[in-house]
Amino acid sequence: MEATGSTSVSSNPGERSARRGHSASMADVARLAGVSSQTVSRVSNGYPGVTEETRQQVLAAMKELGYRPNSAARALKRGEFRTIGLITFTLSTTGNVRTIDAIATSAAQEGYAVTLLPVAVPTQDEVRGAFSRLGELAVDAVIVIMEVHLLDAAALSLPPHVQVVVADSDAGDRYTVVDTDQAGGTRDAVKHLLDLGHRTVWHLAGPEDSYAAQRRADAWRDTLDEAGRVPPPLVRGDWSAESGYRAGLGIADQEDCTAVFAANDQMALGLLRALHERGRKVPDDVSVIGFDDIPESGSFQPPLTTVHQDFAEVGRRCVEGVLRQMQQSTPERGTTLVPTRLVLRQSTARPPSR
Repeated sequence: MEATGSTSVSSNPGERSARRGHSASMADVARLAGVSSQTVSRVSNGYPGVTEETRQQVLAAMKELGYRPNSAARALKRGEFRTIGLITFTLSTTGNVRTIDAIATSAAQEGYAVTLLPVAVPTQDEVRGAFSRLGELAVDAVIVIMEVHLLDAAALSLPPHVQVVVADSDAGDRYTVVDTDQAGGTRDAVKHLLDLGHRTVWHLAGPEDSYAAQRRADAWRDTLDEAGRVPPPLVRGDWSAESGYRAGLGIADQEDCTAVFAANDQMALGLLRALHERGRKVPDDVSVIGFDDIPESGSFQPPLTTVHQDFAEVGRRCVEGVLRQMQQSTPERGTTLVPTRLVLRQSTARPPSR
């Protein structure tokens, strides 16, 4: 049975040296607390079987000596590091930044840290290099925010026993994928404009190599086809407000354009500026819908109707997916879609009377 009772100041030389600033050992803590090193280990690792009184006694000794458990040694002993690797090739888009923030928050709530591995250039060589670096880092799993064409399974070498979840991709036949319902959100946006009475809807799309942009463009075209409407020429930007402005100047010159669905809110912001400069009022002359529902979208002029993405839920499900795979020690395949919702504001209205 372990000794209990109040902790007294010891005259032991090891404990005195620890108090003078030298690194305290588990044995120092055990001597000061009057317990065995095994009990100190159980308290450090959060194992059961220690009375609350003894646990508090050990914690008090740790605090007095400034003792910090060796987390690396504990991880090696347990075979887990409580760290998730996160690979992405861009931190410039709102969607990626908010997804990364949501993943880090969800991981922290589960007691895990996140190690970010940015990929400088979106090429398979760079992605291979990022996965290779995982072998040198202490991670238990990896979440990848990456386009599917960069995830060539034959070219990637994953560290053994590391589970993978992919966000924003159509790689569900090879990995566990978590994604926003891109097509569903787009259909809601386009149908809203058609229901208001617009004959057709123009589309300001994202970059051609983006999976999310392509899914939204395909759904835009399919929704118009199903309604028997002719899709106008597709116009592309690069997700930035500046590209939305440049593309918007051309759209504004199309007198028959009364409605535009922008693939993200930042391009919609640039489009609003272009329409204003060309004297096209929103929504009196042209209705505009975005995608993302960034925090600032309600402060645009006019406030932007947009498709809300639940980034927090995407992050939570990514973390949930890798933790579930770690517990099962088996890879999973398939795609989980997180629903969207249309947020109605003042940038959409019925088309002008002809």
